[in-house]
Amino acid sequence: MSNTVYVLNGPNLNLLGLREPEIYGHTTLDEIAGMLEDQAREHGLTIDMRQTNHEGMLVDWLHEAQAEGARAVLLNAAAYTHTSIALLDAIKAITTPVVEVHLSNPKTREEFRHISFIGMASAKTVEGHGPESYRIALEAVTSGEV
Repeated sequence: MSNTVYVLNGPNLNLLGLREPEIYGHTTLDEIAGMLEDQAREHGLTIDMRQTNHEGMLVDWLHEAQAEGARAVLLNAAAYTHTSIALLDAIKAITTPVVEVHLSNPKTREEFRHISFIGMASAKTVEGHGPESYRIALEAVTSGEV
């Protein structure tokens, strides 16, 4: 097992800080990456932070995390959370633990966001804490909870 934690981000998260700040806040994905890198370093881990707007790329990266022996994956699949059987199957196909991450709390939003295919196979879900959701998810990995 490597000391790398993959942090995979789905569609539109490249626009964090600009996109609907009343829901997602003003923190950018680069700022979240910096926060996580500092936290990971304290525990002897490294972060591999990635973002894509393409579902198949997320599937490929989940497979890669397994092949590379990643310690864990933090996955904010964004809208794919509620639609992607392919991501559900990819998570089920690997043994690398996956922590589902959301800035907002999908259960308090539109009804279509209440179902999480990602959560059906994830080891843990962290939602509704803004950028801190990522930090809390990484803490679950470093503490051995996941």
